[in-house]
Amino acid sequence: MAERLSMIVFSGTVDKLYPVSILASGAVAMGMDVDIFLTFWGLNAFFKDTVKTNTRMSKDFEDMASLVMQVMKEKKVPSWYDTLKTAKELGNVKIHACSMTLDLLDIKKESLDDIVDDVMGVGEFIETARDSKITLFI
Repeated sequence: MAERLSMIVFSGTVDKLYPVSILASGAVAMGMDVDIFLTFWGLNAFFKDTVKTNTRMSKDFEDMASLVMQVMKEKKVPSWYDTLKTAKELGNVKIHACSMTLDLLDIKKESLDDIVDDVMGVGEFIETARDSKITLFI
């Protein structure tokens, strides 16, 4: 059984989503399985109509947002979405939408991008994360 990285993604801003995708890529490159649990604002970043165009930065970095995005474009850095999609293509990366968040915000799985694999409750995610070598909250 492969070692596992589990991440709880609570933020949907690009400055948090890049580390999620880069950590997933690194874990896959090291032969690890990855489970990503999207909840609240993290889940909001995965709507079909905005997942590929999200450039929002957290308040901590909003002053630098346009400069950072410009530099990343100039250096041809793939988007967080493309990096995460590539990680899924290269290894066992599963992205789970939080069932409680979907219920609370009246969101249907069909409105989420296809990169999201399924809907999972917190108990099921905790069972999965329990066996993880590394668990992160981002």
